[in-house]
Amino acid sequence: MEVRVVAVGRMRERGLREAVADYAGRIGHFAKYKELELDDGPIAEVSAKLRKAIPERARVVAMEVEGETRTSAGLARLIDRAEQDAVASLVFLIGGSYGLPPEVSREAHHRLSLSAMTLPHRLARLVLVEQVYRGFTILRGLPYDH
Repeated sequence: MEVRVVAVGRMRERGLREAVADYAGRIGHFAKYKELELDDGPIAEVSAKLRKAIPERARVVAMEVEGETRTSAGLARLIDRAEQDAVASLVFLIGGSYGLPPEVSREAHHRLSLSAMTLPHRLARLVLVEQVYRGFTILRGLPYDH
């Protein structure tokens, strides 16, 4: 399975970029990892870019403040279900400064919230990849999650 993070906006902060890269490398022990950064712009253009970034046979998770909240174990179950269903790609969509286009969010299989608070997209990306890595360690019974 591939884990794909598609984010609107570029991560320029070196420290955040390094932290995301560290967790991406860790995820790579369990699944392929791919990250795409898309330029922000008019809603129609962003919608088209997001749709184009979603491969066939993907399960899409829209990251939304109003989305469902899950524990780390709950996210692990979502990952596990994708693996059991032989999903080719588990795609997480992170919007830019105005969030995800509403129609793209509605088309997603899941709407997930990392927090009731609004997070900057670059910080949300770091939290997300850490939690995806934690989810894999939970599923594999590894000691990272305690």
